[in-house]
Amino acid sequence: MSKNLVSINDLPPAGKEFVLDDQQIWLDPIREFKMDCRITEPLKMKAFVQATDEGCVVRGELTGAVVVPCNRCAENAPVAFDSKFDEYEEIPASPKQRLEDSHIVFDHNAPMLNLDEVAWEQLMLAMPPNPLCRDDCKGLCPDCGSNLNIAACECSKDEGDPRMRIFREMAAEKK
Repeated sequence: MSKNLVSINDLPPAGKEFVLDDQQIWLDPIREFKMDCRITEPLKMKAFVQATDEGCVVRGELTGAVVVPCNRCAENAPVAFDSKFDEYEEIPASPKQRLEDSHIVFDHNAPMLNLDEVAWEQLMLAMPPNPLCRDDCKGLCPDCGSNLNIAACECSKDEGDPRMRIFREMAAEKK
């Protein structure tokens, strides 16, 4: 993975903007984690980094698009990104200590912000937890596996527990 390390000590007082548009930043972890994810519109992260007394503030935006499997039918589900983010990264007390979820590493005892890690984290945070190919996706038949978006299957519908038949009949009478 390429390293876009930013020296926190060398940032100007007003901060500095960085643009990450090398697709390897995202492709390497996608391969590493064996994700079924294809980039369809180049991913790009703009980040403004400003040092503080005990860390740095990172503000930015992530844009682009990917295709992942639909959570219901496994067909292509396009996901577009246009998200903004703000985060604070605290510098650990010592170079040997790394704070949990921190993107700050030390290089020759100098604190460095790993923007590649920030970019990957922002992509994962912007990804929907249950991507769908469309809002009304019907999914797959649990018995035969056919895609219900394409055609209805011919599977017989289970009537359920026979002991509950009386309750189903009572509910049908009330309608």
